[in-house]
Amino acid sequence: MAKRDFYDVLGVERGADADSIKKAYRKKAKELHPDHNKDDPEAETRFKEVNEAYDILRDAEKKAAYDRFGHAAFDGGMGPGPGGPRGARHPGGDFASAFSDVFEDLFGDFMGGGRGSGRQRAARGSDLRYNLRMTLEEAFSGLSKTVNVTTLATCEACHGTGSEAGAEPVTCPTCSGMGKVRAQQGFFTVERTCPTCGGVGQIVKNPCRACGGAGRVEKARSLSVDIPSGVETGTRMRLAGKGEAGLRGGPPGDLYIFIEVAEHPLFLRDGPNLHCRVPVSMATAALGGDVEVPTIDGGRTRMKVPEGSQSGRQMRLRGKGMPALRGGTRGDMLIELAVETPVNLTARQKEILREFERLGENNNPEGNSFFDKVRSFWDGMKG
Repeated sequence: MAKRDFYDVLGVERGADADSIKKAYRKKAKELHPDHNKDDPEAETRFKEVNEAYDILRDAEKKAAYDRFGHAAFDGGMGPGPGGPRGARHPGGDFASAFSDVFEDLFGDFMGGGRGSGRQRAARGSDLRYNLRMTLEEAFSGLSKTVNVTTLATCEACHGTGSEAGAEPVTCPTCSGMGKVRAQQGFFTVERTCPTCGGVGQIVKNPCRACGGAGRVEKARSLSVDIPSGVETGTRMRLAGKGEAGLRGGPPGDLYIFIEVAEHPLFLRDGPNLHCRVPVSMATAALGGDVEVPTIDGGRTRMKVPEGSQSGRQMRLRGKGMPALRGGTRGDMLIELAVETPVNLTARQKEILREFERLGENNNPEGNSFFDKVRSFWDGMKG
């Protein structure tokens, strides 16, 4: 059976550059991998064909020979030297190496980077999170608070080297300083973090007694944090350099303060605005009057209730809400009236209400309108 054109195998045009060929190969390799196509008996054959094509087209000299002579360049019949350029082996014989390069590109981040990247590379310390719960009043006025965090700090005894008396680390004998070890598994060359040095590339022969060779020790720290006014649940503050100490001289991480504002028994927050539900008596709602309402700053203000107010009516007190986080004006406070039906009536009160009910034909416009619509609905149903 004649071999397929290598460009067709990878799905690229002739003259494609190295990046296009590599991208096409990565896509095909993942698509046709036998582990993902266990029910397809031809999957392994097509997978080998893709690797064979990439092994040739990824190499500039092999690619040039293939473009000129085709498959014959590697069948021993043409091309410079035995078996083609550079004494190339039969196509497919080196595809494990070809796939290893792409495997490293695909999964290198999960394994600590490319070749030799673990060798004495400084590592940034981890970030820390602290959840700070505060009241709505504290969010209104701002807050200075001391928070206690337990973190990994640079060992003062060895200055972070992990070695006793400042002794220099030695090259790891397992990975020869590479920080990684490789193992051949069939067609694949799998690269893993060195188990001896943990990817550092060096080991400490005489560990520091204070930190056990880690270069860092656990330490409790007290930090003063200034919380600005206007924060709300979900606000995040970053304290640069207050996280865990870095490894091998790396910079420290950051500390993130996450704010959670507790619910308030009187006010419901909506961004910069506050909502407050204020009960008023039936008489005040009907006749009008003044009610006293609280404000978030601890004060109080009088509000006029218009005559004939209904339950659910909203009234706005401008500038009585929360301050903006970045400064500027304050939000508003929205008052919702809740007309309260009287309970525990005396006999005299009941008598007065019954008399009022008899005299109040035109005092309930909304109720009258509703029942007019009800009667029209029933009449329509009868028709």
